[in-house]
Amino acid sequence: MDDVLNLVVDATRALTAIAARSVATVADDVTLPQYRVLVILESRGAQTMSELAEQLAVTASTATRTCDRLVDAKLIQRSTHPADRRVVCVDLTAKGRRIVDRVSKRRRAEIEQILVSMSPEAQQRLARSLMEFSAAAGPVADHSQSLGWTREPHDAG
Repeated sequence: MDDVLNLVVDATRALTAIAARSVATVADDVTLPQYRVLVILESRGAQTMSELAEQLAVTASTATRTCDRLVDAKLIQRSTHPADRRVVCVDLTAKGRRIVDRVSKRRRAEIEQILVSMSPEAQQRLARSLMEFSAAAGPVADHSQSLGWTREPHDAG
């Protein structure tokens, strides 16, 4: 069991490195925590600061400081909530949306390069193993989105 555990941990490190490189290559001035904010806003739409802080599992002041930097970079914009002008909302700008799209494409391209280097049989074994692993892990969609790792749409062909 320890050997398998170590292999899975190594694989998660490789995938994390790919994700980090994708962000650094496309948007070297955006940190991983900032990128998490962009992904949440891209996948869930405009959020109040308290909603965003909850999804990030951080304090409201931490979320506000992170958003301050993203507003300065023109990646997100602030507005007041339509029902309560005391509540601040944040949403992606077109520039922020382009960053998320470019990072996702870069990450997919790097993973595709790795897969192409594997035999078709190895790809099939990997696919089966990942499906079994995902099934055993159970539903994690909400938590994975808050971490900034969303399932990428893929082409059917």
